Amino acid sequence: MGASLLYRLLLTYLRPYRRELSIVVVLQLIGTVASLYLPSLNADVIDFGVAKGDSGYIVSTGGWMLTVTLVQILCSCGAVYYASRSAMAFGRDVRSAIFHRVGEFSAREVASFGPPSLITRTTNDVQQVQLLVVLACTMLVTAPITCVAGIVLALNEDASLSWLLLVCVPALLVAIGTIVSRMVPQFRRMQVRIDRVNRVLREQLTGIRVVRAFVREPAETRRFAEANTDLTDTALRVGRLQALIFPTVVLILNASSVAVLWFGAHQVDAGETRIGSMTAFLNYLMQILMSVMMATFISTMIPRASVCAERIKEVLDTDSSVVPPTSPVRELTKHAELEFRGAGFRYPGAAEPVLRDISFRVEAGTTTAIVGSTGAGKTTLTSLIPRLIDVTDGSVLVDGVDVRELDPEALWSRVGLVPQRPYLFTGTVASNLRYGNPDATDEDLWWALEIAQARDFVEDMPDGLEAPISQGGTNVSGGQRQRLCIARALVRRPEIYLFDDSFSALDLATDARLRAAMRPHTRKSAVLVVAQRVTTVLDADQIIVLDAGSVVGAGTHHELLESCLTYQEIVQSQLTPEQAA
Repeated sequence: MGASLLYRLLLTYLRPYRRELSIVVVLQLIGTVASLYLPSLNADVIDFGVAKGDSGYIVSTGGWMLTVTLVQILCSCGAVYYASRSAMAFGRDVRSAIFHRVGEFSAREVASFGPPSLITRTTNDVQQVQLLVVLACTMLVTAPITCVAGIVLALNEDASLSWLLLVCVPALLVAIGTIVSRMVPQFRRMQVRIDRVNRVLREQLTGIRVVRAFVREPAETRRFAEANTDLTDTALRVGRLQALIFPTVVLILNASSVAVLWFGAHQVDAGETRIGSMTAFLNYLMQILMSVMMATFISTMIPRASVCAERIKEVLDTDSSVVPPTSPVRELTKHAELEFRGAGFRYPGAAEPVLRDISFRVEAGTTTAIVGSTGAGKTTLTSLIPRLIDVTDGSVLVDGVDVRELDPEALWSRVGLVPQRPYLFTGTVASNLRYGNPDATDEDLWWALEIAQARDFVEDMPDGLEAPISQGGTNVSGGQRQRLCIARALVRRPEIYLFDDSFSALDLATDARLRAAMRPHTRKSAVLVVAQRVTTVLDADQIIVLDAGSVVGAGTHHELLESCLTYQEIVQSQLTPEQAA
């Protein structure tokens, strides 16, 4: 299974480099022929030059040997050059394919694989297959040519010693094959343990503040040590098996050399063969065994590369649950209208749906708030609109068209999303804001920052808009990160704003100022706000109350205070009766 997937992966992504690979094969063929020609020339030097004392023959044949050697070197260098180019291009293309495939995944597929595993598959797994390509082009191509041609030439030199080939070659194959067969399951375990180490390390780096706050360093150290030890133990088992290969090869090579010299010496002494022929036979035998060794060395890498190919193909062959429409709608007649019609969502294999029969409408120029307890399905509901995941029941419509029928670019250009976990990319304040609109001017950026109540702290930064932002925005506070993400959505000037609990890190005063500043600029947009704080949604035109994935109330704040028990409980837990009124 793994070998077939490896073959398919290589066949698919090496096809564009057939020309380079053909050059590799030709150069390796010429270089191998030159290498095989040298023992015959050496035998002639011994038999017809040294034995007869013919210095001229030694010089002329030696010069020819140097020429052949030079050809061999040039061909080998050229083969390595083109093989390396092909292998590096192969790795680049596979990484690019994985990256683009993951970019098409919905949140469901990303969660299924897990970010650490996807990173490992894109880096370590691709590197293992890429290394196999390099070595296969430079070593595996020459091995069968050397083996077959070497046997023919060895028999031509001295057929009486041919029985040594029937003993040495199978002995080497059996010994190496036994070791390799035991390495396959260990390689599979190794890749899984690499995933685990990456996952643990990622969690610890991301949650370092939580670890320190709860004094969990010893526990996390033990958890990492356990994962690290498992990986180390597996790597050691693989290493021990690999360490057996070369001593085994050397033992067989040396035993073969002794056997040739022992039996060949008797034949030379009896006048049945020449010294040069015996020497050539020994050289050919060494070349044959070395070619078998090279092939077996490559074969030790095939199991791990096969496991890696399985994992790569698993990603490449996984189709996103969010499927682009076959005949996408690109033009919309309405503007800034959002509607849920009996929308539901259920994870595969889940006993209960996350959302069920969600129906409400958000008109242009209005604000709809979504409230509910933790786990009520608020974030899942928000994710359905930009198709981060797709409904499993009902439909979600933007401007009267089902989002599953809309051209993805047309949909995303109309939506400005501020996620529950605000994330900033490595770069500058300006580069992060321009994710919303690459063509935005500096004036547009300052306008968005002012509305998002972020202008003051950005101006206080030494470089202003060009102030550096570290990965994830870890060099700014949580509230600043949220405001920058809100500004990024504002720069886009979308028709639909989605705020998924995007004001949670702001103090009440900043929250109020931000919403007041936004109101004049969202009069023509549909605004959907997911919030935990009641004060954030008091002025909403419509409040949707979710409980266990279902709508249990809809209306204004005052209407829900009279009609919805769940909303009353939420308000009573946060506000005094005077504030609620």
